[in-house]
This record gives sequence, C-alpha cells and structure tokens, in this order.
Amino acid sequence: MPNHDFAKNGSFANTAAEVWESFTIQQNPVVADNYTALSLQYDNAVFLNGVKLDLLAAACYGVGPDPLGREKIGCFDSNTPWRYDPMHSSNNFGEDDNHAHTQPDGAYHYHGDPVAMYDLSGNSTSGVIGFAADGFPIRGPYIDDNGTIRAIESSYVLNEGNRTNQDGEGAFPGGEWDGTYRDDFHWEEGAGDLDECNGKVVDGVYSYYVTFSYPWVMNCFAGTLDQSFRK
Repeated sequence: MPNHDFAKNGSFANTAAEVWESFTIQQNPVVADNYTALSLQYDNAVFLNGVKLDLLAAACYGVGPDPLGREKIGCFDSNTPWRYDPMHSSNNFGEDDNHAHTQPDGAYHYHGDPVAMYDLSGNSTSGVIGFAADGFPIRGPYIDDNGTIRAIESSYVLNEGNRTNQDGEGAFPGGEWDGTYRDDFHWEEGAGDLDECNGKVVDGVYSYYVTFSYPWVMNCFAGTLDQSFRK
C-alpha cells in the first residue's frame, strides 16, 4: 500500500489491497554490454514506499475483446506494436493523480511519473526515490545544472506527420503521431540529457530519472535484471 493519499480522480477496476512481495536489489549493479527491453514479464522497479513501477500496459490497438481493442486489455506479447501509453490523456486507464491504479490482485502500481515520491517545487535537486529491477537507482526530475536547478529532459521526440505501419502486419491505427502509443516516439541523441533507457551517469553512478515527457521514468534496462522482479 502506498504511503500517500491515492485514488483521487482515479477510476480503479479493482479495489486496492495489501500485497506482499519480496525484491532483491543488487548492491553493485553494472551497466551491461546491451540494453534489455522493458517487458510484461518483469516489474520495472520498486520505489522506497514499496509501490511498484509497471510502465507497460497490457493494451494495444486492435487487441482485446472488441475488434479495435478499445477495452485496453489482453495484449500480453511485449513485441505487439501500437501499445497504448497510459500517460496519454486520451487513453483513460483510470489512473489517479499519481499516475497509478490497481492490478487484479489489488496491487497499487505506478504507470508513469510517481509525483507523490518527490518534491514538486523544483527548489532543490531530487534524490533517489527507488530502484530498478537491474539495481540502478531512480531519481526524481530535478538536477543541478552548473548552479541552476532545472528539470532533466528526456531525449525521446514525438514523430512528425502521420503514422506509418512499421511492421506491415496487424491492426494499424493510422492518424497523427500524437503520443497515444509508445511507437509514436523515437530516441534522438542530443535532443535531451538522457540515453535510450532514460538514464545517465552522474558522479560515477548510473541512474534513471523521472522526466515530464515520454518515457516518464525509464524505457529499457541498462543492467542485468534480478529474477526477483519476474512477475
């Protein structure tokens, strides 16, 4: 259960309940030779208040109990394209003011920026607020940039123009690249402060950062996942 007020302005499909889980955090994580993609098989992270991060929704265009997948359930293959981003305002995942809702077992979990976990004023640098499944810390959004406190910036950029069906198979939503789907973004080196996983090395320590734009917390794992995070 979270250590803050929750459910405000949310519409949870399941009643929040205490859920007991055990996670192992690697003490000395190492950046791997290759990134590991996010998947539905692993929880992404656990925050210092015990709440999990689960960025990927089991919801893709054209997958679900109705022909267009409008109920936003049933998409369990991590490689299926056109996965909805729960943080987009039009997607209506029933999240509360902390960008969180509940899983079928009642577990409260964040689908994006965990606003209750850091100081929103921007008057000081953000500290560590959690740990990813590979052991690396997650920090809030504010950094000290040569004496100026500012929000760190993601290097993911919204595609321009109209969507193209990149894989040529399956349902295709069409329309403009507007952030509804995770496929609507691409990483562009130098566009922001962070790498493809939404992290960087500061003072010799690799960390992921909360950002106020996609991918919100992290987009891949820089290290090796601990099996205790497997769902």
